[in-house]
Amino acid sequence: PQAASPRSDIRDCSTDPPYLPPTATNTTARLAALRDAMRAHGVHAYIVPSTDAHMSEYIAERDSRLAWMTGFTGSAGTGVVTQDKAALWTDSRYWTQAERQLDCNWELQRTPWIESIGMWLLEEVSVGGNISLDPFLFSIDAWNSYSQALHGSGRTLVPIETNLVDEVWGDQRPPLPSSKIYSLPEEFTGSSWQEKVAGIRHQMEQHVRRPTAVLLSGLEETAWLFNLRGDDIPYNPVFYSYTLLTNTSISLFMDSRRLSVEAVGSLQAACPGSLCVELQEYGQVRDHLRRYAQGNVTIWLGTEYTTYGLYGVIPQEKLLEDSYSPVMTAKAVKNAKEQELLRAAHVRDAVAVIQYLLWLEKMVPQGQVDEFSGAQHIDMLRQAQEHNRGPSFQSISASG
Repeated sequence: PQAASPRSDIRDCSTDPPYLPPTATNTTARLAALRDAMRAHGVHAYIVPSTDAHMSEYIAERDSRLAWMTGFTGSAGTGVVTQDKAALWTDSRYWTQAERQLDCNWELQRTPWIESIGMWLLEEVSVGGNISLDPFLFSIDAWNSYSQALHGSGRTLVPIETNLVDEVWGDQRPPLPSSKIYSLPEEFTGSSWQEKVAGIRHQMEQHVRRPTAVLLSGLEETAWLFNLRGDDIPYNPVFYSYTLLTNTSISLFMDSRRLSVEAVGSLQAACPGSLCVELQEYGQVRDHLRRYAQGNVTIWLGTEYTTYGLYGVIPQEKLLEDSYSPVMTAKAVKNAKEQELLRAAHVRDAVAVIQYLLWLEKMVPQGQVDEFSGAQHIDMLRQAQEHNRGPSFQSISASG
């Protein structure tokens, strides 16, 4: 039998010179610059995750550090760079994509597990060496898993607050978002932000440990609590923010210059007082938290969305940890108004889908439509429906 022709859409690092498809990114210069930065900071291995400082499922271009470093644009992965090697870990959904996008500087590790990254690090970093990461890009659980994987091995896990990828990315890094952050009209919320705050404070009072504050790191938590929306992340109506809600005060950390006039009015209508929202700079959250944690306080947080960088400034005895914050669990229970709005939204969406199926029945036999133009058409039909703010993810369109 004739040998099958090698696939030209994936890399082949076994030939000399290696074959790279046009979809692969040349990362040689970026890696050299990162390794220079690592040497300057005394770092032997550096871990680059695919998330942002809020553990978001989707991230903005500005936070796509792994994609910029490796060329790989899948939504889940971890990169590790040493002075002489670079490896990417991702799950089976993305293996083909990785082979199309990586150049031969990168080894592809076909597993998503931290244990596997730990084993690789023990092989590549000698005893006495250190492994660094940005503590604001790792959840508490992820940090603990890395700690455990390296425990007793003679290698140290070192948090380093300067993000080395950002340092190398420099002014090529996409800018901070500048679009308006707006209040959700009352007819879409079912309860005012003041009612939501009162509900969370009630939960704090009822809790056996009587926490004095709740820390919110997940972007949808703050957006839900204050009935605010933005578009800092594609397909997600959220904005970069943190909230520290105490029994008597509310601190909202964000770029307040972007708030609409109505939103500022709504947040500060009850100032001064326990329902006055104090607007603080986004970057001030850790210093503020550190100062607050010096008092006789207990801070309630959800470990799934809080980074090790914030967690680390709160003394252990002043922490109340749950997987999810009380805001995340309150948000999950829809009130009667929200349920009615959800049903109405699904009816409007169904109209668009039915229009689409009719259109397909007519167009496909004429050979007039492919997967891409089909996806564009359904997006257009949905966009025409009342109250549409765009899709919640890129339309996944496939045939055959």
